[in-house]
Amino acid sequence: MNFLLRRILIALLTVFLVSIICFLCFSVIRGDPASYLAGTDASAGQLAQLREEMGLNKNVFARYFSWLFKFVSGNMGNSHIFRGEAISSLITQRLPVTISLALLSLFLIILISIPLSLFSVKRQGNTVDNIVNFFTAAGISTPGFFLGLLFIFIFGFILKLFIPGAYVDYNESFLGFLGYLFFPALAIAIPNAAILTKFLRSSLFSELQSDYVRTIKSKGASRFYVLRCHVLKNASLPSITMLAMIIAEIFSGSIIIEQVFSIPGIGRLLIAAITSRDYPLIQALMVYIALLVVIANTLADIFIMIIDPRIRVTKDIR
Repeated sequence: MNFLLRRILIALLTVFLVSIICFLCFSVIRGDPASYLAGTDASAGQLAQLREEMGLNKNVFARYFSWLFKFVSGNMGNSHIFRGEAISSLITQRLPVTISLALLSLFLIILISIPLSLFSVKRQGNTVDNIVNFFTAAGISTPGFFLGLLFIFIFGFILKLFIPGAYVDYNESFLGFLGYLFFPALAIAIPNAAILTKFLRSSLFSELQSDYVRTIKSKGASRFYVLRCHVLKNASLPSITMLAMIIAEIFSGSIIIEQVFSIPGIGRLLIAAITSRDYPLIQALMVYIALLVVIANTLADIFIMIIDPRIRVTKDIR
């Protein structure tokens, strides 16, 4: 319980610090949102009135705590570029799309990396192992947005498996929605699956040299049985930590992929907000993305604690 409480407190503190950094960074950036909204024809009086309405005439600390209180209470203000629409409404509309893309990417990463790692270790030194090594090297060195463009060209324009840009809303057809997200998710998954495969493969090789493995083998157990039933569980502990780091990469990669595939998610909304200097919307989106990443890392730590109780015992003793 002490370990769980510490992890939750650390997560809350991390999000709080991220909110401070985001707010301060946007406070020192050149450019005035009020000038952008008022336009070039606005008089000095109109500009001053607009700055007062937006709270820009207050000092930075007063503006931060006012914004933080509203954010916690669910009132994140209104967007400047979406005709004054509530930011909470904009995020609520697009958040399911980004989370669906992230979950599908995560599923593909696990689906690709675990079998490849197991077969590579089982067939160490032969053709399968060489193919896996080539996949990891190529996957790590290939950026996701390039894969996205490649998928659009091959699977969209040549093979006609989907229509690029013809996004299907999940309210219209959930299967169509998942079908359109498959190739964007695959573009995000392949580089991250290559990283996880390389990491998990290394952990499996290390575990295979342990004494308990030699003991199990001496009893007549096959190599694949040892890998699947014993080695994989122990080797997965550091890989879960790596997977939590990959989740952060998934959300950062989805920002570009959503733009490439014209997916109306959080990433595309963030790019539109940055282009138009919509500071309230940018701040809210940055904190939301940080919150999702922190939640994923916290859940990974809790999951590791459940799998390996020694971690919980060690933390509680300390």
